[in-house]
Amino acid sequence: MLRFTDDRRRRRLALRHGLARPYPSVGAAAEAMTALHATEAATVHLALWARVADLAVDDVESALYDERTLVKQLAMRRTLFAFPRDLLPAAWGSAAARVAQQQRAVVAKDLRGSGLADDPDEWLAAASAAVLDVLGDGKPRTTAQLREEVPQLATKVQRGAPGSRWAGEFPVAPQVMTMLGAEARVLRAENAGHWRLNKPTWTAAGDWLGDPLPAPLDAAEGYAALVRRWLWTFGPGTEADLVWWLGATKTIVRRALADVAAVGVALDDGATGWVLPDDAEDADGAEVAEVAPWAALLPTLDPTVMGWKERSFYLDADHTPYLFDSNGNAGNTAWWDGRVVGCWVQDDAGEVRVLLREDVGTEASAALDAEAARLTAWLDGVRITNVYASPQMRSALLP
Repeated sequence: MLRFTDDRRRRRLALRHGLARPYPSVGAAAEAMTALHATEAATVHLALWARVADLAVDDVESALYDERTLVKQLAMRRTLFAFPRDLLPAAWGSAAARVAQQQRAVVAKDLRGSGLADDPDEWLAAASAAVLDVLGDGKPRTTAQLREEVPQLATKVQRGAPGSRWAGEFPVAPQVMTMLGAEARVLRAENAGHWRLNKPTWTAAGDWLGDPLPAPLDAAEGYAALVRRWLWTFGPGTEADLVWWLGATKTIVRRALADVAAVGVALDDGATGWVLPDDAEDADGAEVAEVAPWAALLPTLDPTVMGWKERSFYLDADHTPYLFDSNGNAGNTAWWDGRVVGCWVQDDAGEVRVLLREDVGTEASAALDAEAARLTAWLDGVRITNVYASPQMRSALLP
């Protein structure tokens, strides 16, 4: 079996992820990364800033809202991603459909448990039809605006055992819109707030992308397409990496690996990694032979740091409790030559500061400080707030 060393994996990451050599455009970088995490709105912009030469905020906004070459879609692990448009049919037929089914079951359970509907499917069909009818005029609306126009969305459901810590009434509108979004019946349109904030409006999918919409691939074809793209971006990766990233089962992943004729390679930790057939001949040796040391500052939930479940080739286990939360969500990270060495935060004046977790030497420190100055200038006073701030970020932000 061909050997694929950790060093070679890090050098491939540097090039394919656009971190050692930036991509020329938003479209090229987004396609290279398979999909960009979008749970925190600022992540899309900051992830592209790290990978695209001479990026402007308007370049990202145009791709998302004018050209619509990047489209936000709930998919793997009930996570919001910005997908290259051509990958949507694959996601719709596989990971998004799986999430939609799960979300529909959750809403139905809440409706039934709250005594609001003996037949939740009938209730959801009526509510969905009402939402789509309102959106039929082509005018995007926020969830709050839809709640005012669709009586069913004003409903609240009871969740949690009475008297328990988590018991309470919760609005059903976000759940219904999440379900419809996962089903790709509606899509997130323009953002109703600043680019760093997640304030989506909703529109009918056909109005946003144009009719006729492409048909979703069947599940097997969809998963195979996602796995093929993932292997180019993140390969070699293990079966466990793919199960985690896709939010799928081993059976699904094994079939997809077979469908794309993935080739097994030996990794330094003794595990079997998988690559595309075209990557197997020389393990990308010619491409990654020479990569100069590089520095990068990546945002919360960046696709690189969230691309694998098994992260030892780029992350020291001792750093994990400081840079990830208990659910495995990464905060801002600072990288030197293919490894995570700390995080970054903004001070009260908006200046980006790097916080290291190890001694990286003067060359690396200077390179990371230069990246911090470059990001400070690009943000130009915009302050980024993070829902998924890591423990080290939170400790640095304490008064």
